[in-house]
Amino acid sequence: MAEFTKDVLVLDAAAEVERIIGGIRAAARRFRRRGAIVAMSGGIDSSVVGALCVKALGPKRVFGLSLPEQESSTATPGLSDTIISHLGIDSATVNITPMLESFGCYATRIDAVREVIPEFTAEWKFKIVLPSITESDAYRTYSVVAESPEGDMETHKLTLSAYLQVLAATNYKQRVRKTLEYFHADRLNYFVAGTPNLLEYDQGFFVKLGDGAADVKPIAHLYKTQVYQLAEYLGVPEAISARPPTTDTYSLPQSQEEFYFSLPHDKMDLSLYALNNAVSAADVAPALGLTTEQVERVFDDIKAKRAVADYLHASPQTIVE
Repeated sequence: MAEFTKDVLVLDAAAEVERIIGGIRAAARRFRRRGAIVAMSGGIDSSVVGALCVKALGPKRVFGLSLPEQESSTATPGLSDTIISHLGIDSATVNITPMLESFGCYATRIDAVREVIPEFTAEWKFKIVLPSITESDAYRTYSVVAESPEGDMETHKLTLSAYLQVLAATNYKQRVRKTLEYFHADRLNYFVAGTPNLLEYDQGFFVKLGDGAADVKPIAHLYKTQVYQLAEYLGVPEAISARPPTTDTYSLPQSQEEFYFSLPHDKMDLSLYALNNAVSAADVAPALGLTTEQVERVFDDIKAKRAVADYLHASPQTIVE
């Protein structure tokens, strides 16, 4: 076969934009909704979805939401405002910290982290991380990386119960945001536009009934690399399009790579494409700068995450005779 290169993900941006905006318009007609709600995080995916909705429906029929909380990056509100202003759409900003506090989001996570760091308090910062998939084939489990008020860093493996409680409490963030999105959707008779790309959608990098909930998912068929291509074509501001992907979920800065994917998004995209198109690990390894064995581990990890994502994708099951 021909040499495998990253060019396999190059698309005709103009044609793709036309195809997507046609789908958005069709969805609006089908659902009998006047416009679209887009939660604007200041990231590349929501910015591209917002731009596509404006192309499809016009700026007067797109409503943006900026929904920061106390652990959001200090850059997030400004980036959200940048894309909202660039698109010329109406918007609202709601700081969801009080809602999360009322649910016990932060307090419950503190209790969970104390299982492995007894002295952990609200003054500490933290994130949870996975070890690299390329460095070992050992079973991978999450660790907590914590910074004390004095600036000292600690890393400890999380117990299963602590990990699950941290995850469950953190998921409040996405579910509270989605509640607000649907409030405004109902208020305006709009539909909710989701922002997952193909890598996130395929691998379950979303919260069920949180950011995984939407009426239309305009970019769920596009690799992250392709979303960046559309961003350039659509003129998304460079402050957003040049920014690396982050989770913007924990109080310490965190990349999507260390939290979930274990590889940069461009390498994950190529790995997913190769697996989807029956390209062997040996053929894709040179393009990734990895060994064949490392690519095989990535393939196995993709398959494992797909098995977990089946629950996240599943619709409610009805019981029939």
